[in-house]
Amino acid sequence: MAGLSSFISLSIDGCYADANGEMSWAHNQDPEQAEFTRGNAQGGARLLFGRTTYDMMASFWPKPAAAQMMHDVAKAMNEAPKLVFSRTLTSADWQNTTVKSDLIHEVKKLKADGGTDIAILGSGSIVAQLIDVGLLDELQVMLVPISLGGGKRLFDRVRRRIGWKAIETRSFKATGNTFIRYQPT
Repeated sequence: MAGLSSFISLSIDGCYADANGEMSWAHNQDPEQAEFTRGNAQGGARLLFGRTTYDMMASFWPKPAAAQMMHDVAKAMNEAPKLVFSRTLTSADWQNTTVKSDLIHEVKKLKADGGTDIAILGSGSIVAQLIDVGLLDELQVMLVPISLGGGKRLFDRVRRRIGWKAIETRSFKATGNTFIRYQPT
């Protein structure tokens, strides 16, 4: 079976977006974390997005500015097969993108096909739905040392109790961010 992991930035109070839906607070990278990001982008996984994250990514990564800032990441993002889940989007312009609407059914098919692993970037509501039905194999969190006091919390839509085991941690001194990989127990 193909593995399904997610990478998401969370505030220390569990939010992936603030009360206004903004995520700019999560984009504080230092050179060490930028190098870490470049390494992660070389994973070769199929990418899965929700509509909001897809729109944000598609407005940046195909642009020349992205290639100038982070050439390796932009190349990997643009070349990767991408799947965006939306009830309203019918087509996508970003290369190698397919649009689907039935999240749970499609993810079960993708996992069963035994192909390349699948990585969800951001897309908090998608991640929560997949956690809730037990399809997520690994949760990768970039914990950002900020308390937002409200916003979109990752686990608010998860309706069952789930234990998590930390399998890797890495701290970034300049930003105070901490990367944590978890697997459900």
